[in-house]
Order: sequence, then structure tokens, then C-alpha cells
Amino acid sequence: MLSQKLYETFKGTMERISSPRTVSAFKEKGVLSINEFIIAGDNLVSKCPTWSWESGEPSKRKSYLPAEKQFLITRNVPCLRRAASVEEEYEAAGGEVLLDNDDDDGWLATHGKPKESKSDEVENLPSMETLEISTKSTIQPISSYFGGEEEEDIPDMAEYEEPDNLIETDPATLQFTYHVAHEPDDDNILRTRTYDVSITYDQYYQTPRVWLTGYDESRMLLQPELVLEDVSQDHARKTVTIENHPHLPGKHASIHPCRHGAVMKKIIDVLMSRGVEPEVDK
Repeated sequence: MLSQKLYETFKGTMERISSPRTVSAFKEKGVLSINEFIIAGDNLVSKCPTWSWESGEPSKRKSYLPAEKQFLITRNVPCLRRAASVEEEYEAAGGEVLLDNDDDDGWLATHGKPKESKSDEVENLPSMETLEISTKSTIQPISSYFGGEEEEDIPDMAEYEEPDNLIETDPATLQFTYHVAHEPDDDNILRTRTYDVSITYDQYYQTPRVWLTGYDESRMLLQPELVLEDVSQDHARKTVTIENHPHLPGKHASIHPCRHGAVMKKIIDVLMSRGVEPEVDK
């Protein structure tokens, strides 16, 4: 705890004495300038309507960001189970596999090759050889199956031109029946934990930063420590830490951005090697 407080104090001091990035270094370092963060956020909001810009608390607003575009947020993202409950399934799916271990900075696949599963039940499908189709059978009219006679010719409606056959106001057509739906006592709705996911601009690391705000099944705010139940234990309190949100009250879980720039730079290098020009709004 002491080391984290010292780190937060140091980081806050550096942000106060340094100016936010205004010159692009996206391709060179994988970081974002203030303008690039806003452009990327606008693109996310336009393509994914569940995301929106937020102003946050007035006392915590950053002067280098527009007042109405302080951070991005999407709400009510469901979380069906705790991280510990799916660890066995991860192992059954092949576990994590290191794809590239150059300089201990390779890609990690969250699932390996799944184990093959076989169905215990075999469908009992009939063989075409067992089906006997008579070539002598003929198709009979429907009425003959019910003992009826051949239906008479259907009269032409054009022959009915007498005005007495027209009914302008039929009471039967003017009466409507309404059905009122009532909510059952047991609505069978699956209630789960939900999360508000927010993205802020981290001035120190010059990258976006992801934050998690959790709610229990009754929509009550989760303590930050309980949020770590939904994070793999390999990353809890390491990659995912509990810190003060820069725009909202209280402490929240956050994905630490110390490696964001390096990872983004590696993705950019791969794209450029394939002749693709990377852009912040793509």
C-alpha cells in the first residue's frame, strides 16, 4: 500500500509539472496526443452507440480536454461468472499458449487447442432403404379423405355487383379486444453482476486507460476488492490495480497502462510490415 501511495504521488506530481502531449507520436511510440484521443473516442462513439462521452465531476475535469469529452463510458456490461469458476474450463480448452516469446514480449493466446468432445447420444435416423414408396398410389382430393363430395366450382366474385351485398359498417369489425400482459412472480430473468467500463486519457503514460466499476446482482455498487473476483488471479493486483478514478468519486479497478504504448507499437509495426497505414480512428 505504501509503494502504491508513493507511486500515485509521484505520478500526480509529474502530471502537474508536465504538459500534455500535443504532437503525434502514434507510429513512433504507440502513444496518443490529446487530439488523437478525442478523434479515436469520437470514432468509437459513432460506431458503437453503447459508448458515450461523459463530463465527470466538475472538480476533477482536466483543462486540456473539452468539458463534455472528459472520458468515455459504456454501462451495464454483464459478467455471468467469477474468474475462478472458469479456470478449469480454460484448462480444458487447452490453457494459455505463448505464441511468440521473443525477448519475453510475445503474444499470449488465452486458449490453446480445445479437447475434442464426442456426443454420447447417437441419433436414430431411418434408412432410406426401409422406406417403401408405392408407385401405384395416386393423390386424391382432400375432400375424399373425409368422405365428402367433390367441391363445387367457386363462384366469381365479379358476378356480385348488387349494392345490397355491401356492408359499410359491420359492428363486428368495430370492436377490439385488448390483452394485458402481467409480469409473473418468477420472471426467470438471469440476474448477474454488471460493469460500467470507462476509458480515460492517462497524461503520464500518454495512452488510454480502462476502468471497471462493478455492481452486484441487485445493482448495488461493488467494493473494489470484490471486482478482483472477476479478474484472473495472474493479473489481479498486478496488471489490474485499485486506484482513484480521475473523473469519478472513489476507488475503481483499472488495467494499468504501463505497457499500453509498447503493445500498441508492436501492433503498428505488424500493420506497417503488411503495407497497412495505421490510423488512430481505424
